[in-house]
Amino acid sequence: MSLKPARRPPATKKAELISHVESLLKCRRCPEMFPPVVSGGPVFSRVMLVGQAPGDKEPKFGRPFAWTAGKTLFRWFREAAGIEEAKFRANVYMAAVCRCFPGKKASGGDRVPSPEEIKKCSAWLDRELELLRPALVIPVGKLAIAQFMEVDKLDAVVGRVFKLERAGVSFDLIPLPHSSGASPWRYSAAGKPLLAKALSLIAGHSSMKEIRRHNA
Repeated sequence: MSLKPARRPPATKKAELISHVESLLKCRRCPEMFPPVVSGGPVFSRVMLVGQAPGDKEPKFGRPFAWTAGKTLFRWFREAAGIEEAKFRANVYMAAVCRCFPGKKASGGDRVPSPEEIKKCSAWLDRELELLRPALVIPVGKLAIAQFMEVDKLDAVVGRVFKLERAGVSFDLIPLPHSSGASPWRYSAAGKPLLAKALSLIAGHSSMKEIRRHNA
């Protein structure tokens, strides 16, 4: 059975989103980044997931969260919300703070995008919010959460729903910790129950229920 998006957009809006993604894929604004741009495609959805930045594997596979962090992330959604990876990708718009691989640090590990790079890429995210007008935004990781609100410790934001506005659009924000193995917070005594609560809140959100009902 083919998977169709749960939300059927007006033809003009769908065309605008397709045009937006086509322009996004051509972006070369940040000379220190490593193209190509990684995109989840023009999925018209009331749910937006915002990652941090692609790793070195995502450009090879041509999609966000294509490696180990993705396996963990999609396991979370499968176990908490009953949504398999293919269905998630077909029904959720997948964005990121930065859309190209930042490269490696000299000391090892992925480089954190600079404030200038984040600012340059933020225009893409703002336009996506305007086009999609999501009901639910799920930022994954502290860098992604910080694009919407101040965050010092994950303990203060994970496991809660925030009603926020950005780019003239109001939405619910439910933060998640990053699913990378390099982020140990989710294994901590404080992190485990808060992650479970956040996933429960996401699973119970009306926009996720709509996805779950579609193609059931």
